[in-house]
Amino acid sequence: MREALVFGLIASGALVLGGTLGAFWHAPRHLTGIALAFASGTLISALCFELFPEAVHLGGTTRAGIGLVAGAATFVAANTLLDKYVAQPEPDLQADQREVIHRASGGTGFALLAAVTLDGVPENLALGVSLVEGESLVLLIAIFAANLPEALVGGVAMREAGRSRAFVVTVWVIVTVLLTAAVVLGWAALGGAADGTLAVLLAFAGGAVLASLADTLMPEAFEQGRPWNAFATVAGFFLSFVLAAS
Repeated sequence: MREALVFGLIASGALVLGGTLGAFWHAPRHLTGIALAFASGTLISALCFELFPEAVHLGGTTRAGIGLVAGAATFVAANTLLDKYVAQPEPDLQADQREVIHRASGGTGFALLAAVTLDGVPENLALGVSLVEGESLVLLIAIFAANLPEALVGGVAMREAGRSRAFVVTVWVIVTVLLTAAVVLGWAALGGAADGTLAVLLAFAGGAVLASLADTLMPEAFEQGRPWNAFATVAGFFLSFVLAAS
């Protein structure tokens, strides 16, 4: 159990580190865009070579497909509810005006929080399971590499929306505790779970990753990080691929 707790704290500790940096340091938008692009590349590679292939291997394409769609749908539903909570723009506003309100009200930060939580819970459960199988280091590094820039940008967005530093840090600490507990739970309860159950969990994480990439990470990276966002995405993809192939 001690090993699972340590791995969980390392993987999820990146959220506290990134969120705290975002709360106390107003990182340039260009830099945060590049960081999000790097995280996007890392997640794309992890999805293609780790999460979804393993889900298909364990449960077949049908189970994996159901989990993928469920993960995406859950992220979209949660993100929509967050949008209603943090901003309620008038319906007759233009799309660009609604986007300004979304940013000003912290919508980006809460969308990233939803993304980290929804893909992080099943991902960290999988990390706990992988500890039982002795193949956890690559997944640990990939999760850490993706969590840090996501929390950094999320923290900056929340501060720009007027949230206090204490609020920002507390939110990311709570998520860190939740995801660390998921690693311990995965190690303790799911080490002997049926392959079909693990397949759905992994695919669910993949679906949440895909939805967060399409809805939040890559649009923000494109908007803020050009032209270096392309190179950062490639770098993140390559790093994750090397880790998966090693």
